[in-house]
Amino acid sequence: MRKNIGFLSFGHWSPHGQSHTRSAADVLLQSIDLAVAAEELGVDGAYYRVHHFARQLASPFPLLAAVGARTSRIEIGTGVIDMRYENPFYMVEDASAADLISGGRLQLGISRGSPEQVIEGWRHFGYAPAPGESDGDMGRRHGALFFDLLRGEGFAEPNSRPMFTNPPGKLRLEPTSEGLRDRIWWGSASNATAIWAGQQGMNLQSSTLKEDESGEPFHVQQARQIRLYRDA
Repeated sequence: MRKNIGFLSFGHWSPHGQSHTRSAADVLLQSIDLAVAAEELGVDGAYYRVHHFARQLASPFPLLAAVGARTSRIEIGTGVIDMRYENPFYMVEDASAADLISGGRLQLGISRGSPEQVIEGWRHFGYAPAPGESDGDMGRRHGALFFDLLRGEGFAEPNSRPMFTNPPGKLRLEPTSEGLRDRIWWGSASNATAIWAGQQGMNLQSSTLKEDESGEPFHVQQARQIRLYRDA
C-alpha cells in the first residue's frame, strides 16, 4: 500500500519582534515557498487551513493559485473551507480557476467549519440560516450546492442581447474545471455528517476533530465513522 505524506499549515503570523512571520504578506509568501520546497523534497501534499477573523490564512484561492503556478507535481488543497462563509456560485469560479492553473491538482476540503474566533462570523459575510435551519445545516446546504454546480451543467437563461455570442442552451459558470468535482472532500466531525457526505458522493476528510460520540477510544470511533461513510 502506498502511503503519502503532506503538511497542513495554519499560517499563523504575529507582529511580535521575535516572529519570522510578522505580517499576512510574510505568511502568504512563505506558504508559497514552503510548498515549492516540499515538492523539491518529494512531499506529496501541501494543504492549508482557512480561519476567518484571525491572524492566519483566510482566503485560500489566491494562495492555491499561486502555489499551483509555482509547482508542477505536489497536490494542493485545504483542510477545511468553512462553507458557512461561502457563495457557492463564486466559489465554483475561484476553485475552478485555481485548479486549472495547477493543472488539476486541487484537493479541496470543505465543511461546516471549526469553532470560530467571533460570534456568528458568517453573518458579517452576508449569510444567515434559513428559518428552522442551523448554521451547520446552512454550511451543508452551501456545500451541496457547490458540489452540484461543479457538474458543469447549464442552468442560467441567456440574455437575448448578450455582449458576446453565447453557446446554445442554458449557460453554466465559467470556468468550470472538469474533474474537480471528484476531488472534493467533506470534513466530517460526526458519524451523521460522514453518512451525509457519502450520500452526496463526496470524499471523506476525517481528523482528530472527530467528536466523541460513544466514549470509546478515538481510533475505534474513527474506524466506525469511515465504515459508515463507505456504507453510505
